[in-house]
Amino acid sequence: MKNCKIDGVNYKIKEPHDFSFLRKYGKVFQVFDEQGINICFGVEDGGCRRFVKFAGAKPVNFDLCNGNTAHAIAWLKNAVQTYKDLAHPNLIKFIEAEEIGGGYAAVFEWTTAIGIEPYNSPDYHRFMQLPERVKSQAFEDIMAFHAHAAAQGYVAIDFYDGSIMYDYDVNKVVICDVDFYQKAPYVGEMGLWGSLRYVSPEECEPDAVMDEITTVYTMGATAFMMFCDGERGNRDLANWQLSEALYFVAKKATSDDRKVRQQSIAQLMQEWRDHQ
Repeated sequence: MKNCKIDGVNYKIKEPHDFSFLRKYGKVFQVFDEQGINICFGVEDGGCRRFVKFAGAKPVNFDLCNGNTAHAIAWLKNAVQTYKDLAHPNLIKFIEAEEIGGGYAAVFEWTTAIGIEPYNSPDYHRFMQLPERVKSQAFEDIMAFHAHAAAQGYVAIDFYDGSIMYDYDVNKVVICDVDFYQKAPYVGEMGLWGSLRYVSPEECEPDAVMDEITTVYTMGATAFMMFCDGERGNRDLANWQLSEALYFVAKKATSDDRKVRQQSIAQLMQEWRDHQ
């Protein structure tokens, strides 16, 4: 592990990499160095801030990519099309991408939204302590984005707490990571991605097909993350913060039996609204 510095900002990396190409985008004011595949930067040029995601270096947790930068570059290139396809008011805004610096950079609009991860951090507790009506709206916005993704033919792969940011100034959810979303029906040849608390049973089965019903499970798991007190991952009614009727809507969405779940995000959203 190497301790490095760019524009006065310290960061760690497995192997040194020449990031001088970042000057094209501006001055680095923040480095996000703990991602498994990409290393990310906050840059500023003339008062305009951008978020740059770069594949081609070896970040701190690069072992998640089996040490293969070519794979990381290919995945980010594929992800760029996903961001274009899924453009939405609640998705971080994609600007441009290019081959540069011995790798591939994707540039996004900077957001003042704050990630709710890691678990038990001040940011996590701040989000969890939002008023019920505010969190309920945030959940509806998350579902609305995934209804849009389903309409574009995508299934949510690797959506979890770390994909959610929240802008407290304007009370808005920002989804920041859809890199592994796939066109449905999708067979998980890449292997298991994502937090086990969000992963449906079919995502753990070799050669299982994933589709919109899989995303329904992910949304139900998101409801339990947002509205259950106690240990993260707890799905007991006793710890549920909303009505019993809404509890059973979320419980249905996270059924192991795909036939029992709501058969679309639209159906899940309708049942959620009907029981509010």
